[in-house]
Amino acid sequence: MRRTILTALAILIAGASASLAAEKLKVAIPQKGFWDSSWVEFGEAAGFFKEAGLEIEVFYTEGGAQTVATVVSGSVDIAMSNGILGAIGAYVKGGDATPYRIIGAEMTGAHEVFWWVKADSPIKSLKDADGKTVAFSSPGSSTNLILLTLLKQAGSKAKPTPTGGVPGTFTQTMTGQIDVGWSVVPFALKDVQDGKIRIVARSSEAKELANQTIRVNLANVNSLKTKRESIVKFMQVIHKSIDWAYTNPQAIEIFAKNMKVTPDIAKKAVADFYPKSAVQLGEIRDLERSLQDALDFKFISSPKTPKDIAGLMDIVYKPK
Repeated sequence: MRRTILTALAILIAGASASLAAEKLKVAIPQKGFWDSSWVEFGEAAGFFKEAGLEIEVFYTEGGAQTVATVVSGSVDIAMSNGILGAIGAYVKGGDATPYRIIGAEMTGAHEVFWWVKADSPIKSLKDADGKTVAFSSPGSSTNLILLTLLKQAGSKAKPTPTGGVPGTFTQTMTGQIDVGWSVVPFALKDVQDGKIRIVARSSEAKELANQTIRVNLANVNSLKTKRESIVKFMQVIHKSIDWAYTNPQAIEIFAKNMKVTPDIAKKAVADFYPKSAVQLGEIRDLERSLQDALDFKFISSPKTPKDIAGLMDIVYKPK
């Protein structure tokens, strides 16, 4: 009996120690369920966070400023998938007092976003959209940058209009409140296949953005001071989760279930719109162009160089 009690106590103590040892991080992620907003979910499914001794509490947002606000306020330690122009604009205004830093790239190049109209719309391309409302998620987001680039490239005088997330944008566009909607694959791909809507522009057509990091991951400055080791581990697990997602069929199953599409559509969306090279984490590429875009699109009021915003960068993990 004494041995049984001691064994039970040892198990309880070990369990309590393991629980205490788990390092907790709060993470904000925009647009739940999309391929590149699912790295944490994939990592949890594969058991990578548990292996790393991390406990992740996720908060989902509508993207853009809402995601940044969570890391600015300190409500979360990490905010993933933020438009780089918004991050640069806020830093230029606040300097080193800005309460976040860029800790890694999230998306390089523009691939997975498209703009669409109802099947009976007279608009065939963004060139036809002069004076019409064209959706993007929110100011400072990557969809904001991509749309402004596409409109500039097309010489269009359309009216960029923030509409929030994809489901809400779909409703606004189908009911005529917005002329041209935006989406991320695989959402609405079936409607395209069924002839209910037509694609009028793809983000991949924005050639200037081909080698430019357009979305980044942010961390709260205080969290970087107090939880740096955990944040480094987190980024290491994200890298591992990305590798897993591109090799394990379970990731496609999760993606398809989240987006309520067939596995075939989910698989095609990843193959056609999400090249693995685009989700590298270690380099902020073509920063000079991002700074020029920030100036051209009025996120900053005067020219800046990479040296001017060096304090914004704190890349915590560079995969080999």
